[in-house]
This record gives sequence, structure tokens and C-alpha cells, in this order.
Amino acid sequence: MSPSESSAFLAPRRQTSLMCKRRPITSHDNDAYCDPDVPDALPQIKLEYKRTKWKERPISQYLDCDQMETRAYLETTTNNPFMAHIQTTPPRRSPSLHLCSFKQGLQSLGRRMSVSLRPRCGRNKVNASNVSHAATMSSDPSPLHTLQGKEKPSKWFRSHSAVRRRPSLPVFNLYPEVDPPSYSFTPPLPVPTRGPPLLPFDMHTGAAARAAAAAQNEALHYYQKQLPGFHPEMPRLSDLKLTRDSESGIGIDVQDRRESVHSGVDVIRLDPARVLPLEIIEQIFCYLDPQTLLRAERVSREWRYKAKSRHVWRYVFHREYNTAGWKHYPARHCPQSAKGVGKGVSDQDWQKMYVVRRKIDQRWAQGEAAAIYLNGHKDSVYCVQFDEHKIITGSRDRTIRVWDTHSFQCIRKIGPPSQASRSASISDTASLSPPGAFHILNTSSMDPSGGFAPHDYHDASILCLQFDEDIMVTGSSDHTAIIWSIRENYKPLCRLRGHKAGVLDVCIDEQHIVTCSKDTTICVWDRHSGELIKKLTGHRGPVNAVQMRGNLLASASGDGMAKLWNLTDGLCVKEFSSKDRGLACVEFSEDGRSILAGGNDQVIYEYDTSTGDLVRELIGHKGLVRSLHLDSSNNRVVSGSYDMSVKVWDSRRGRDTGDGGLKINFQGWTTSWMLAAKSDYRKIVCTSQDGRVVIMDFGHGLDGVEMLEA
Repeated sequence: MSPSESSAFLAPRRQTSLMCKRRPITSHDNDAYCDPDVPDALPQIKLEYKRTKWKERPISQYLDCDQMETRAYLETTTNNPFMAHIQTTPPRRSPSLHLCSFKQGLQSLGRRMSVSLRPRCGRNKVNASNVSHAATMSSDPSPLHTLQGKEKPSKWFRSHSAVRRRPSLPVFNLYPEVDPPSYSFTPPLPVPTRGPPLLPFDMHTGAAARAAAAAQNEALHYYQKQLPGFHPEMPRLSDLKLTRDSESGIGIDVQDRRESVHSGVDVIRLDPARVLPLEIIEQIFCYLDPQTLLRAERVSREWRYKAKSRHVWRYVFHREYNTAGWKHYPARHCPQSAKGVGKGVSDQDWQKMYVVRRKIDQRWAQGEAAAIYLNGHKDSVYCVQFDEHKIITGSRDRTIRVWDTHSFQCIRKIGPPSQASRSASISDTASLSPPGAFHILNTSSMDPSGGFAPHDYHDASILCLQFDEDIMVTGSSDHTAIIWSIRENYKPLCRLRGHKAGVLDVCIDEQHIVTCSKDTTICVWDRHSGELIKKLTGHRGPVNAVQMRGNLLASASGDGMAKLWNLTDGLCVKEFSSKDRGLACVEFSEDGRSILAGGNDQVIYEYDTSTGDLVRELIGHKGLVRSLHLDSSNNRVVSGSYDMSVKVWDSRRGRDTGDGGLKINFQGWTTSWMLAAKSDYRKIVCTSQDGRVVIMDFGHGLDGVEMLEA
């Protein structure tokens, strides 16, 4: 038999497949269904699985009219000698390893049909010899002996007319040999013509694709159930909420999940304090709040060692208490209130400093302080200013006294020569027992002047004072102000003359000295030369207080008006009026956005410097509000009044609060009017008409409180 004749009976040859999965059985319109009694045409390929049982169907159901006529013709000529020479070897088909049970065969056929909807070109056609061979296969029960006796022709598969197809290769069975679940679907309809089989029309086009998708999902779930780690609570693909488009098979997930879902993965947990470098751990700890950082020290020794790092606590401490954020504002030049942030060096016990500051804040919140009374002045004390090392007071007795903040002793007296003591000294009055004071201390000291007086001093009451690191300026009822050199042991430098009445208040910065007087004027002086630069007029009453921020000046007058001035041109920028009577004190915020003023109407007003509107009212005093101090670093407003009380307010509260944000009310700590009150992070220092200087110390007796001093 020639190669051209034998090639007509062969299935098309295709390239070798390297897929490791099973390949579905392909169907051709010219292949006869396998008879269960006919063995494989290639006995030399030894298969290790059971042969699939195909359902036998009459071949006439799959032949068209031309093929049936050709088959009848061949049957009538079987005894023809010429036809005896024709090779009757049954058509060879590529050996497929996807041979399972009958139900699995139907499943594979269904998948094959789902992708065979398009006509295929170039497929080999059915001829008479193929039909004759199909008939012979159905009639001859054992053609295997005939095939084994024949010698395989050489190069019979090199036909140019036949379409090549790749032969199937043996593959490994990745799944256990189990019977898959059965599926119920309509088989393809037989067709009388060549081409792909017709698919049943159940609902609409795509029914076979949906059936194949469902089969894939069911098969995947079936194989998952055979795995050792499977349990019923695992989600199925059919239980997933997919869109309707996923019914066509687009949303099918057929990846092998045996390693990702069912394999147990050990979670590796490492201690970051042991693994990460010290610098990174410290940087992470810097973002913790102090309470969390203190709890972190209890985790382990390694955590305790790194959480107690001074670098970490230095950062946390300055984040909580440092006032460096105010440096870009036109800060008040003097005096600088104590910050309570230590000496400014890096080698400090920052954690202990935080603990001390925390205890001080708790005492502020509870209103608990030590009451320390400084006795020495012989008359009313009108003014006071202090820092971490000294307290300076001015009195009606025409003297200025400097007190040590640690020993509470008077270390310097500035004024006229000492005079004989009065018969009944104010400082000899009975001691008080103020409420909220956990400790009371009365101090008295000898006259440190030794009877000597400077060559220049005030001849009347000291009404106001202000100092910085270099100089101190005092104002008096003698209509003048004196500049004193602190660095030269409080030596008087010059006297400022320009007012026609008593100097009621004074403020200074690096370039100017500003004084205000009962004569309703404000004088601006050169700090270094003492010359008068300009005089501001506009108030109709005594100017009782002034405060300066940069080139802006705030003033409060007995005419009931507070004014904002521009020192560059000397003009009034804005005016703020009280509701009733005059104003006795004024405070300018650090950022220059608000002004606080108080006076005869017993109310503290807060104004917006940009709009001039009244922001809120602090109501609580029952007498004239004589003094104000704004501690922006700690968000406190301290006020002293003629009702003999000192009150502490929250500077952040708005107008919606009924009491204006009242936090502490110190009542009964003196026996007379409160004339002045100043504060810092630790204490309030106030003066009274009874000649006492009262210190409300919230850090008294705390271990390590001296570490907070600069």
C-alpha cells in the first residue's frame, strides 16, 4: 500500500504536548466511536490504567448520505479480488491518557463541545476507505492479530495532504484515582453533515460554556475534599458572590490551592528590640506618648534598657513642655518666665524631669500648693517680677527688694536709708491658714543694705518695675522712671523725665522703654541713650498698663478703652471698649492675636487684635481686676483682684463656657487686696496691700524639682 493511500486512514498529526495536566479527548467528525471490544490500535504503548468504556452507537448515526452510499458499495464489493489488496487497517487515533470511567468520559466530551462551536477548516475528510474501516471495526471482534502480523510501513506518515496533529504523551497523574461526581447534562445532538456536533439549546447561547464552568468548579471542590487538610468550613467556589458574567466561566479560579490554602504556614515573631538597631528603636519610641513609653519599660529588660534612653526622653519631654514653637513670634523681651525645661544640656535625666513636671501639673489641676510668705516690706507692695533665681518687688515704702527664690531671704534692698521700725509692723500680723495649702512658711530677714543707700533712688512709692538680664526699670509716683544696671550690682544708670504725673506701668524690649502715666500719655524712650523718642496721646484718662509685642503696643486706660498702637508711626491702630467703667490692667498674647484687659467692672475681656471683636468674657471676680498675667506656655491666665482672690483660667477656652474656663480659685490667702500677680510653670507670686509677698509653690518638696531650673 502506498503512503498516500494509507495516510487517508490516519488521524491528523500535531506537535508534542508538554502539559502536565490531563488533556481532554478531542473529537473529529470522521472518527468512529470506540468499540468496547476492540483493543487499542497501538499495542506497543503499555498503559497503566483501565481503558475507558465508550458507549457504542451505530455508525450510521454519524455518517451523511454520501458516506452511507459509499459504505453500501464497499459491502457489495468485499469479495472483489482487487479490493482484497486494499489495506484494511483501522484508522489510527492518537493515544489519549485521559481514560477514566464512563461518567468522566462524558464530562470530557462536554468540555470539548464547549469549545467546538466554530467550524474548523483544513480537517481531513471522510472517504470510502475510512467508512469501510469503521464497518470492519464494528464487525471484526479481534483485528489485533492481523495488525500484529503486519510489518509497519516506512514513512507512511509523511503525507503532505494530511493535517498533522501532535501525539499524546504519557503524563503523571497528579490526582488520586477516585471516581469523580456525576453530572447531568444533555449530550450533543448527532448531525447528518460534516462539521462540529450541534449543542443542545437549553436556555440561550452559552449553555455549554456554563456547564463546563460548573463542571470545573465541582471537580475542583471534589479534589479538594480528597486532601488531608480539608474540612467542610472551607469556602467553595460556588459559594462566592460573583457577578452574573462569571457564569460564562470568566470568573473561574482553577489554580492549585493545595499549598496556599491547606498548607500550614508558621508565623515568625521576632522581638523588634532585639532585631532592629538601637537607632531605629529609639526613633520609634520617640513617637510614643509618655504614658505608653513608661508602660513599654515593663515588657522586658531589653525594652526597659532602650525605652529609658535619654535621647528618647529628651525628645518626648521637649515635645510635651518645650515652648520653642513661640520663637517665631515677636516674643516679649523681658522678663522671661521660667520654662521648666532644665539647663539646656543634653546630658540630663529627662525621664525624671518629666515625672517631676507631671506631678507639678497634677498639683495645678488639684489646686494644691505650698503657701510661702515673704515679710520685709513696711507698706503695700504694688508690683512684682521674678525668674527662677530672684524675686523683685516694689512697695509704697519707697524701697525695692530682691529676694532669693531658694532661701526666701531678702538679699538686696534698694531705696532710701533704713528708718526706725514702726510701732506695729504689718508683717507682724498673725499667720494665715489658706485653704488648699499643704505647707505654710513665714519668713523674715534682716535689712541687707546695712543702712546704706545708692546715690540715686525714688522719693515716692514704687508703682511698677520690669527687668531683664541687663537692666531693671522702675516707675514711681515721683513722675520719673530710673534705669538700673543689674550686671553692676543694681547701679542706677539714668533717670527718665517726661511725665507730669506718676508712672503707673513700664515695659521694655531690646530697643525701647515704654512708660505710661496718670497724665494720659505714653512715652517711648531709647533703651541705650535714655532719650525720648515719641509721646503717644489719645486716651482721655490715666493710662494704667502697657504691653509691647514687636512694633505693636497695647494700652489700658481708666477711660474704659484699650488701644493698639503702631510704634513705627505712633498711630492708634484699633480700639477696644469695655462694657462699663475703666480698665486697670492689660496683657498681650505671645502671638499678638489677642489682648486681655480687666478693670472696674470685675470682668476680664479678651479681644481679637485682627478684627477688634470681643472674643469672650471671664466672669468670676467680685471686685476690681487689678492685675493680669498670660502664661502662653502653659495655657494659663492668672488674675488678681480687690476681692482678695487669685484666680487661674484656661486660656484656650472659648466664649461658650459659662465661667470662662476657671480652673483654680485661691481665696483667703491674704488679708487685703491683691495688687499684682505673676506666674510660671511652678509657682504664682503675688503681692498684697498688707505688705506680704505670697508664693504659691506647686513644686515644693518634690524630689528632683531643682533639675527643671535653667
